[in-house]
Amino acid sequence: MSRALKALGVAAATMLLASGCAAGTHPGAAAVVGSTEISVGDVDKTSRAVSDALGQPFETKVTLSELVNNALVKQVRDQRSVAVSDAEIATAMKLVVRDPAAYAKFEADPVARDFLSQVASTAVATIKLGGGTGVTDPQVAAAQKAGLTVVKDASKNISVDISPRFGKWTDGAIDGAVSGSLSDESSQAKAKREADEKAQQEQQQQQQPQG
Repeated sequence: MSRALKALGVAAATMLLASGCAAGTHPGAAAVVGSTEISVGDVDKTSRAVSDALGQPFETKVTLSELVNNALVKQVRDQRSVAVSDAEIATAMKLVVRDPAAYAKFEADPVARDFLSQVASTAVATIKLGGGTGVTDPQVAAAQKAGLTVVKDASKNISVDISPRFGKWTDGAIDGAVSGSLSDESSQAKAKREADEKAQQEQQQQQQPQG
């Protein structure tokens, strides 16, 4: 669990040890998790919204890591027909953000609220996958641990590919040491940029008067 999420008070946040075959991302994609694509725009706006709600920086790398975790658990829970109700999510959201003032800020921003809802849903689903009843289960820690094992096993066939500009997916988190610089381009993004520049140059040449 990241320090940023510890600051949120996430009692049941997950860090998955997932692996799989990388299918590759295309320009504009921060990550592709199975059939789910997470765009760079979604990562940026979520990072800003959560940072504003927390009153402290919530890094894009951490944001993307959590969004990937959420997508993985969602796909595993769908495969196993594990239901998570709105009421269960609402209860978990208040456990994730225990400070009333901070919670009000999350509620006021649709993007921050959606992220918090996803994290809460992921927590509930993981506990249920481990045989628990939810975040109020007396054996919540054991159920969460068992759920993480279930997700790890079930997600071996779910591909996770991270754009090189963010780093590399390693042991359930993004390894920023690989890259981590948002100024780095993925090979796909570089190819697209170069193609666009070439097309623009050709268009300019065609528009120039012929002597």
